[in-house]
Amino acid sequence: MRSLLIIRMNNMICGPDQLESVVLPETLLEDNGYQASISVGADDVKSLLTKADAVVLDLPIEEITILEHILTHSRNIPMLWWCSPYTTSSSVQACEMESAIDGILTPTMKEQDLHWALHFAAKICVERQQWHSERQQLVSRLEDRKWIDMAKGILADMKKISEAEAYDILRKKAMNDRKRLVDVATAIVKAHQLLQS
Repeated sequence: MRSLLIIRMNNMICGPDQLESVVLPETLLEDNGYQASISVGADDVKSLLTKADAVVLDLPIEEITILEHILTHSRNIPMLWWCSPYTTSSSVQACEMESAIDGILTPTMKEQDLHWALHFAAKICVERQQWHSERQQLVSRLEDRKWIDMAKGILADMKKISEAEAYDILRKKAMNDRKRLVDVATAIVKAHQLLQS
């Protein structure tokens, strides 16, 4: 991981009289052998994102959610927050917001600290993507289960049989028609709803 995209919403992070004492993320990263591109708005983020290995958000924590949607839907790469006196002025409630931040960088970090922070952020990003994928699969399974349970209830009620027998009928129908069980169940539920209205 060598190429990093730094995102800040405006060029001036502090007053001109304070600029000398500010450690900018691009300065720290470039001094430690990393390449840094800078985006100062949401317009050029997508084009610069294609060349980056990770994103460093030099923003107050409450502004991260504005860009998070763009970043997570454009490309899944590690997102790190630049934690400096100018980005930490938020309230504690802002820190409790749900965000996809994979790590934190600070102005006082040395080369080894940066290396390990970026390494762990990459690892956390992969885990976050896996959790998201597993969650989607579980939600899909629950949705399928809902249709199957409704179809079993309809069949059991109409045929005056147990739900276990209704499940066997569903399973046999799916096998005979070479369809997924949930597709057969959905068709039964929708047909029943149509007949009821």
